[in-house]
Amino acid sequence: MKLGIIGAGLIVEEFLPKLVQIEQLEILGIQSVPSDMDKLKQWCTKYNIPLVTSNFEELSQSGIDTVYIAVPNFLHVSFVEKALNSGLNVIVEKPMTSNAKEAQHLKELAQSKGLFLFEAITTRYFKTYQKIREWLPKIGQIKLVESKYSQYSRRYDAFQKGEILPVFDPAKAGGAMMDLNLYNLHFVMGLFGQPDNQHYFANVERGIDTSGVAVLNYPDFIAVCTAAKDSKGKSGSLIQGTKGYIETTLSPNLVGEVKLVLNDGSKESFDDGLSQARLIPEFQAFVKMINDNDLEACYKELEASLSVSKVQTQLRKEAGIIFPMDN
Repeated sequence: MKLGIIGAGLIVEEFLPKLVQIEQLEILGIQSVPSDMDKLKQWCTKYNIPLVTSNFEELSQSGIDTVYIAVPNFLHVSFVEKALNSGLNVIVEKPMTSNAKEAQHLKELAQSKGLFLFEAITTRYFKTYQKIREWLPKIGQIKLVESKYSQYSRRYDAFQKGEILPVFDPAKAGGAMMDLNLYNLHFVMGLFGQPDNQHYFANVERGIDTSGVAVLNYPDFIAVCTAAKDSKGKSGSLIQGTKGYIETTLSPNLVGEVKLVLNDGSKESFDDGLSQARLIPEFQAFVKMINDNDLEACYKELEASLSVSKVQTQLRKEAGIIFPMDN
């Protein structure tokens, strides 16, 4: 994979030292706005990246075959469109889009061009997450599922003082559902599929959810997804069945050590050790699918992202959180 990066935020800064550890991946350039050029030049010197630019055409013609898009949520759709229309495979930071309509459009565009499109959602690619799937039959009939992700945002202090930053701005597709509860939805729906129905009970301030609880109803059990950017709390997941339970030790974007506890007293645990290198498993998977030209596997993941986007959009709208791009 010959990769170009668009964006210069914290996720890119975290991402760069991890990427250099991945075999068969080479970063050829980074694009961002002119005000970020000094920072990008420092990164490129440190990580031996040839190109720094504020121009997409220059990046797209630098020899890359794939672009990683890490810009604010509301800009995702336009950047992904431009990249796909330039014949590039795309990895876009979560959430893939602001709403399900945009996600459907991008899915169809990628498929029509025979290109790869991935949502960068770490949860689905951890071996610990796959271990949970393997263990599920052992705990009998599922009864209750909880997935929690609370992370007090330093931007919430500014929000309370009246400053509207993108993460709390409806016009920029912000909010707890878009940022944190997305991981909970992927955790639950990746294991159990589409719920029969869903409801969202949110703490809404100035048109945006700063925290909230989503309830997903399945035929035989209930799943509760809790996320907060306005308060701290213990994060992790718990799946309860008639014969035992499975729990994780960290938030769903990391998973962490997973534990199986059965009613007969037997216990198992597993940890892939990658929670502190969370970006590596997903990018290894993306590289493999592209190298193998496995569009079928890619589009299966893309369909899962679309399913989550549909539920996410319905939940958000039910709570009265409407984005300009919804109209």
